Amino acid sequence: MTTSQARLSRLLGSVEMARAYTLTALGATFGSFAIERMTSAMTFATIIMILGILGVAILFVRREELSLLRIAPTSLLMFLLLALISILWTTDRADTFTGWLWLLGFALLAITIGHIRDTLQTVRAIGDTLRVMLALSLGVEILSGILLDVPILFLDVEGNLAIGGPIQGVFGTRNMLGFIAVIALITFVIEWRTQSLAAPIAIPSIGLAGFLALLSASPTVLVLAFAVGVVTLALTIVRHTPSRRRNFVQWMLGALVAAALGVAFVFRHQIIAWMGAGSDFSTRADLWNQILDFVAVKPLQGWGWFGPWQRGEYPFTYINYLLDDRHETALNAYFDVLLQLGIVGLLLFLLLGGVALVRSWLVASARRSVVYAWTPLVLVTLAVDSMFESFTLAGAGWFMLVLCALRAGQSRSWRESIDAANTGVIPTLRAQE
Repeated sequence: MTTSQARLSRLLGSVEMARAYTLTALGATFGSFAIERMTSAMTFATIIMILGILGVAILFVRREELSLLRIAPTSLLMFLLLALISILWTTDRADTFTGWLWLLGFALLAITIGHIRDTLQTVRAIGDTLRVMLALSLGVEILSGILLDVPILFLDVEGNLAIGGPIQGVFGTRNMLGFIAVIALITFVIEWRTQSLAAPIAIPSIGLAGFLALLSASPTVLVLAFAVGVVTLALTIVRHTPSRRRNFVQWMLGALVAAALGVAFVFRHQIIAWMGAGSDFSTRADLWNQILDFVAVKPLQGWGWFGPWQRGEYPFTYINYLLDDRHETALNAYFDVLLQLGIVGLLLFLLLGGVALVRSWLVASARRSVVYAWTPLVLVTLAVDSMFESFTLAGAGWFMLVLCALRAGQSRSWRESIDAANTGVIPTLRAQE
């Protein structure tokens, strides 16, 4: 190895590079809408491509620290493989391959960060990034809604801050702002509880996220906040339960959740009316019914992977034609996967998120540090939001799903047992962690 190669290798494997890469990748991921609108789609694609290649180079330099078996969850690899194979039956192979490259690009960013930063470092980096993004969103809304009193069209900012919202910030839609604000709330509270962030910074951060979530006027924010609150309470109960009684408490809480879901389904119309989301839900119901008609034509394999709907592609254009609308997604990640990758794809998607949630929940309930609660809480947010939006299939939502699935798999996985057998080290859940 030459001197220049050795220097490059040291640079790529350094702690400074890991931190800089993490912050840059997170900034590009959460700022995707603003970056694309201020530059172009090609510019943003180039940024993600460069970060993806750099991520692969970093992992290669650190290969001795990594296990090939644990590089990524099997369910993730199978989902990516199915999306790629769908080129064989899609209506547009070029658009399907492009959609797959976007999936792969954000997955590479998440996999790289998951291997070069630990859980607390990841939470801190996401917290720093979201503080900047939310502050920027508030600044843009103040500029548009109060100082100039005109919309900022290229960012889709309507300037409604002075009348109490809804606002979009730099995220494009109010629902996306609400989604990001809830993730930010979880992250900021975890930072505060782990004492990795001082109260003079943590408390205003929490206030900012809550304020923007409220002003987003997104109906999904209420559902997300309620779901996260219930899960937080349940996880707190489990964490404070003696280990000998923990399994019993887990099953009891599971039964209560199942009963609550049943009650919510029975009284769904009343709940929707109380939330004032009747028109939104009616729109979604019509869309989902139409999607099911197309799913019935290709139930197993779907119509091919596209991600966000392409305007000129069948069956998306025909669905919008029948509804006289301009939907860009199925407004439900599960229906979107079912339409594009069929029942097989939906099962893999559920396996990816479900296994990650169970693993992360078990880790969070057993380990002392509250930082391990971040992963299951974010996964619950992704799962619940996926019932109303398709954010989890693209951009920041997909990135967070892959990151959380990787983080969960690093702590509880069959690969861990194989690695332990090869090294002679028995994996344990250390109480001091």
